[in-house]
This record gives sequence, structure tokens and C-alpha cells, in this order.
Amino acid sequence: MTKKSTLTINKLKTYFSKPQNVILLLFGIVLTYTTVAPIIAIVRDTFKIHPGTIDQFLTKKSEGYSAANYVDLFTSKLAKVNLWTPLLNTVMLAVLTCVISILFGGMVAFLVTRTNLRFKKYISSIFIFPYIMPQWTLAVVWQHLFNSNAVTGTSNGLLTSLTGITMPLWWCQGLFPCAVVLGLHYTPFAYIMIGGIFRNMDANLEEAATILDTPKWKIMTRVTLPMIKPAILSTILLVFGSAMGSYPVPHYLNFITLSTKYVSMNSKYTGEASILAIIMMLFGIMILGINQMSLKSRKSYTTVSGKSGQISKINLGKAGQWVIAVILIFVTFMTSIFPIALFAIETFLPNPGDYSFLYTRDISHLTTKWWLTRGNDAGALYGQNGILFNGMILRALKGTLFVSIMCALIAGTIGTLIGYAVSKNRRSRWANYVNNIAFLPYLMPSLAVGAAFFILFSNGRLNLFNTYTLLVIAGVVKYIPFASRAALNSMLQLSGEIEEAAIIQDIPWIKRMTRIIIPIQKSSIISGFMLPFMTCLRELSLFLLLCTQGFILSTTLDYFDEMGLYAFSSAINLILIVLLLVFNALVNKLTGASLDEGIGGN
Repeated sequence: MTKKSTLTINKLKTYFSKPQNVILLLFGIVLTYTTVAPIIAIVRDTFKIHPGTIDQFLTKKSEGYSAANYVDLFTSKLAKVNLWTPLLNTVMLAVLTCVISILFGGMVAFLVTRTNLRFKKYISSIFIFPYIMPQWTLAVVWQHLFNSNAVTGTSNGLLTSLTGITMPLWWCQGLFPCAVVLGLHYTPFAYIMIGGIFRNMDANLEEAATILDTPKWKIMTRVTLPMIKPAILSTILLVFGSAMGSYPVPHYLNFITLSTKYVSMNSKYTGEASILAIIMMLFGIMILGINQMSLKSRKSYTTVSGKSGQISKINLGKAGQWVIAVILIFVTFMTSIFPIALFAIETFLPNPGDYSFLYTRDISHLTTKWWLTRGNDAGALYGQNGILFNGMILRALKGTLFVSIMCALIAGTIGTLIGYAVSKNRRSRWANYVNNIAFLPYLMPSLAVGAAFFILFSNGRLNLFNTYTLLVIAGVVKYIPFASRAALNSMLQLSGEIEEAAIIQDIPWIKRMTRIIIPIQKSSIISGFMLPFMTCLRELSLFLLLCTQGFILSTTLDYFDEMGLYAFSSAINLILIVLLLVFNALVNKLTGASLDEGIGGN
């Protein structure tokens, strides 16, 4: 054996003797496949001729590849309906969602951190509830509030039932309600990010401008807003990409977007639908690029210095304190507590939309049939047993919990290992690559990621459609970023000397991780397991194409809505919300942290 080969072998032995190198190599290969392969599969699918679809009609072939899908989607008579209108609607929805979430979330963050507003602790805690709840929650609440038989052709909502007032169609369905609902859902993003900067901003920056007799509006536009620019850009990145791929909200509020158009086109225009999924992915990557370029500029965004950080609170006055607080309490009640109460009431109504008991004060006609009916009496519920005895709901609940637990365990473990390995090799290009490839799926719309996995794992050679295996694979790849970023941030806080002392005493790596590193950072690591679990519980867009209705709770809810059994879908919403709130409280108890921690409320 030559000296050169011996040297190479020794280098390899040294390299693989470090656990972090093995972790990076292993997960770099695995994540490259699970992230890049679905993208390649969906790009390939856009050129593939699918038998029985428009592809075959255009090409007069039953197999092979062609660019006919691109030509037809972009240039045919249906291009406006299938592409341009949904694309414009999607962009408008994403932009308006960003505007609403940033303005409302930023305003509340400012009021909580920089003024003497009343009831800060309550407002700060409950303000994040809309994000904890499933995305479609407020969309369903909007329906229950404003729908009417005269305008939407459905059962009367609460407003019409109680007052006879019917809202116009643009208020009940379309762009406006979708933007409001998604804006409120993602407002906690802006609140958390902008509020954190407001909380830590050096007060001297604004005090110096005040001493120079600078007008307040100029201080806000020239000093305060530039300091929160990174938070605004990060919020845009998260909200825009998420809104682009939102399916439940446009679906419930009858608004045509790329996501709803993908679902409707997927059976007859399969290849063209895949192009829509790619367009959604490209928007997410484009927004990321814009954000990265803006943050690489030479401008300084320092908000914390060694000087005094005492913040002089703006005095709203006694009237202002109470008026603004009451308004915010009302808004947070309608977006957080009211949905739970409304879903609960819906399960006891004899017929959907029958709220007559509210003004007659007669609760005798409220019924428990939707909960307790079983056996021979099931005919009264269109052949369905009551909620507590319904086999489909119970199976879907077990399936949801199983998928959520498996995703949390696998994504949490992989994310923790990646966070550890990247923190040890932070200057390595390969470590940066693994870190970025792990985070990439988070930036892509959920529906597009689900479509890519459907194409990759639902074919003649490998068909995992409607299996828990496929749901877990897709969920793990999508949710690894939660765990990896939580682990990386916590691992970077650890001094290398802690592990080096253990290495000197020849303590094995497994023991170092389980006895030293994980116990020290257990709060962040537990969060890395719990976040995928909670997100998976309420996921619909990612799993929509990967399983049939009735397989998990989110798709079962859609099934009962289509059946017109709104009491059942309301019960499923209630079950999901209660589960999410219980597990969120559990996370807070175990980790001692909450999403709004460090923002305000004192």
C-alpha cells in the first residue's frame, strides 16, 4: 500500500471518527433525495403524457413526453381561467395577507411593548391563538357568521338568523374574506417578530431624535421603521409563501387560487396541474432570494447596544388605555374564544344555522343527537352514528395522532442531530448545505410539497398512496426545519468546552448526548419535537393529495362538509382545537416558554 493511499485512509478514519461528520454525510444524502427527488419528479410530470387526460388529446399519444402541457396552459383559450386568473388571485391574496398581518400584528406589538396599554398580559397571550388553531377555523367561523340562503345559497349564518341582515357576496366569499381570515391567522408571525425587536430596541435611538426636536412621524419613519425592517422582511417571507399555498381558506370561502385550481385540474389536466405546483414553489424560492439579498446589504440593523435599554412608554391617556384595550379584547375574543364556542353550539343545533334559541331563550329544542345517536337510530343522521360512536371519526383521530407522533419523533430526532452536527461544523460548506436543504421544504407551499410527494410515491413502481408511511415521510421532510432550527440555535449557545471535557475523559458520544448536551438544552429540544406534532395535527394542505377522505381528521372534516353534516365537521374542528390548545399548554409547562415570551404583557 502506498503512502498516498495510507494517508487517504487515515484521513477518512479521522473524518468518520467524529460523529458530527457521519451525521452530516448521512442526512445530507437522505435529505437531498427526499427534497430534490420530489421536485425533479414534479418537473418530469409536467412533460409526461398522462393517459385519459388532456395530454393524450393534445398529442394523440398515450405515453411518452411532450411540451404540450406548457403550450396549452400558457396559450390556449382556457389559459386565463386555468392560469392567469388563479395566479393573479393568488398573488393578490398573498400580498393582502402580508399587509393585514404586518399592519395589525405590528400595531399590536407596538401597543403592547411601547405604550401603557391595559390588560397587556391577556392580550399578548391570547393574540397567538389564531395561529395555533387550524388554518380553516376562521374561514368556517366566517361562514357561520355571514352566510345566508339569499346570497350564498346555503343555510343562514348567525347574523342573518338573529337580525335578518344579509351581507353582500363580496363580503361572504372571495378575495376580501380570504385576505382577512389568512391575515388574522398569520398576524401572530408579525406580532412575535416585530414585538421582539420593539422590546429590545435601544431607547436612546428615539430619545436622541426627540432631543433634536424631530417630529414624531419622522421618528417613526426614519428611526423606528428602519430598525424593524428585518422583522418585516422575515414576516413577508413566511406569510407570503404560506398564503401562496393555502388551500383550506380559499376552498371554504369560494375563491379560485393556484392551490384550488390545482386540486380541480389534477384529474383531467394532470400535467398542467403540476406546472401550477412548480409556479407556487418558484414564488417561495423567489421571496427567499429577495429576503437574502436585502439582508446582505451593508446597512446596519443593530437594535441592542451596551447603552441603556430602558424604554419610555407612550402614554395613551386613561381613555385611550381602556378604549384600545376593549377593542383588542373584542377582536381577540372573536378570533380565539368565539370559534370554540360557536363550534360547540353547532353540534347541538337541531338543523344547521338554526340559532332561534338565542332570541327565544328556549333551549329545549337543542339536541344531543349528533353526539349520542347510534345503532338503529343512525338513519336519522343519514346512516351515521353520533360523534362519540362514529367509527370514521374515531379511526381518523387515531390516524391523526399516529401520524403526528411519528412525524414528531422522527423529525425531532433528525432535526436535533442536524442542529448538533451543523453547530459543530458551522464553517463547513457541507454543513451549510445540509442546513439549507433541510430548511428548503419549509419555504415551499404545503400543497406543492404534497403534490411532489404524491407524484414521486404514487406510481406503478412504488405506490404508497393512502398509507401512513407516505404521510409520515411527507410530514417529516416538511417539519424537520422546526426541529433543526430549534436545535441549532440552542447548540450554538453551548460552549465547546463542555463536550471537550467529556471527550478527554473518554465518554462515548451517545452518553455525551444523553447525559450532558440534551439535558442542558432540553427545553429547546422538546420544542423541536412538539412543534412538528402540533403542526401535523392541524395539517390539511400537505396531506390533501396523499390520502382519501376519512383517513385523518383534517380530510374527514372535508368529507362531512361535502355531505352537509355540519355538526360533524364542527365537532371535528372542536376536537382539533382542544387538542392543539392542550398540547400547546403542555409545551409551555414542559419548556417554560411560550410563543409570545419576551414580547410583553408585564
